[in-house]
Amino acid sequence: MTDSHCYDGAHMTDKEAICARHIRPLAPIPTGVAPDLSKMQPFSAMLFDVYGTLLISGAGDIGFNQEPRESVDELQDLLHRYGIHRTPDRLAEALNLAILQSHSTSRQLGIDHPEVDVVQLWQQVLGMDDISAVKNFALAYELIVNPVYPMPGLEDLLSACKTRKMPLGIISNAQFYTVFLLERFLGKTLEMGGIDQRLLFFSWREGHAKPSAHMFNRAKAVLFVMGIPAESVLVVGNDMRNDILPAASVGFKTALFAADRRSFRQRESDDRCRDVTPDLIVTDLRQLIAGAGNS
Repeated sequence: MTDSHCYDGAHMTDKEAICARHIRPLAPIPTGVAPDLSKMQPFSAMLFDVYGTLLISGAGDIGFNQEPRESVDELQDLLHRYGIHRTPDRLAEALNLAILQSHSTSRQLGIDHPEVDVVQLWQQVLGMDDISAVKNFALAYELIVNPVYPMPGLEDLLSACKTRKMPLGIISNAQFYTVFLLERFLGKTLEMGGIDQRLLFFSWREGHAKPSAHMFNRAKAVLFVMGIPAESVLVVGNDMRNDILPAASVGFKTALFAADRRSFRQRESDDRCRDVTPDLIVTDLRQLIAGAGNS
């Protein structure tokens, strides 16, 4: 993998400078959970979560709506550089209020688990008209409150699946910078990495966030057109409520990814997850190569 490539042509230098300033190597913190691969089989396709699954996530999930805690000094420096005269806490309060207001509007339209577009929110909160500046700020803010780095075995898994011509997709609570970061770490576009463009489902584009089954149903419909039944598809994610529960509800096979304590979500106190059991428990992405169809 490389940190030297970028595949968003606009403001490449700005984004690279932001990444160089804020991205540092991370390693998973073991969960102590044992893998269970007893139901491993050749699957016809795989769909992945991003934060805590394909990427190590310092916050355990996408970070723009996280409370700034250990990163206050770094955030204060960011706000100073952008000429924003607010404390990190006040800014986070304003952002969370904007999120709540957006969610309330969406729920009135019948969306059970709504998602926001973080660029529009930051524009509103910061009072900025310059979209490029807003995007750069949003990227830097995200990398401060939610440091990310590729999960060990990511490149090995994608390479093996691509060699075996296995369709791969993503279902993620995500924002515009999610694809940028994935492609930057891979050093290539998602498509070049083996991800099928028909199987990309990101909450900020869909307007629906997990644990809604919306994106999973959309994926099921696309896979059906591709001739791939749901029961032959494996969904891989680190969260029982956000990944395993909705994936199982539409008929997909499931793998709970238990590699990193920061992002591993068993949701044992959540009644909705009580009767849901993942088909596999995976602790390293390379364990999934055995299910990547036939070579």
